[in-house]
Amino acid sequence: MKVKLYGEGETLDLLHIRVKNCLEELWLVDFIELEITNDDSLKTEMWIKESPALIIEEETIDFKDTIFEWITPEEEEIKSMFVSIIGWGSGGWSCSDEGWCGTCGSGCG
Repeated sequence: MKVKLYGEGETLDLLHIRVKNCLEELWLVDFIELEITNDDSLKTEMWIKESPALIIEEETIDFKDTIFEWITPEEEEIKSMFVSIIGWGSGGWSCSDEGWCGTCGSGCG
């Protein structure tokens, strides 16, 4: 999975910091590629009107969508988005009472 952050300036910098913090806290840094871009073709393709924008791309299922545009969500909202997409706690990956499920290899807990 890729997360693309489109735009420039202070609001993009803040969004980048928040997304990076969330990926680190959720142990997803090794699984989700984070990219910053100001590519006009991406802006046109995704119909982005205002920056910053957060785009999720999953090549294996040919999916790409703009999730946030023109706002910089709080870290809790970003974390919630990642948890929803990945499916933790809803039949997807989850940690056992011992703190280790063996699914993701993170050794969470």
